[in-house]
Amino acid sequence: MDEWLTEYGVTIGVSALILFMMFIVWDLAKRSNAGRFGTIILYIGLAMGMFGFAIKFVISYLLENAGGVG
Repeated sequence: MDEWLTEYGVTIGVSALILFMMFIVWDLAKRSNAGRFGTIILYIGLAMGMFGFAIKFVISYLLENAGGVG
């Protein structure tokens, strides 16, 4: 159970947090009258964090499975 929670619980939790942050950014842009360009900039900042979270899985997969190469 602990291993499952560590492996999948964190992924599910962070994914839910990212969805919640998308709502927060949308609400922030709406309340501050950021306009289209400002909203895009806010979402680009959020997307960089999501890209970092996603690339972590790619890098860890490549490192774990690179032992048989060469």
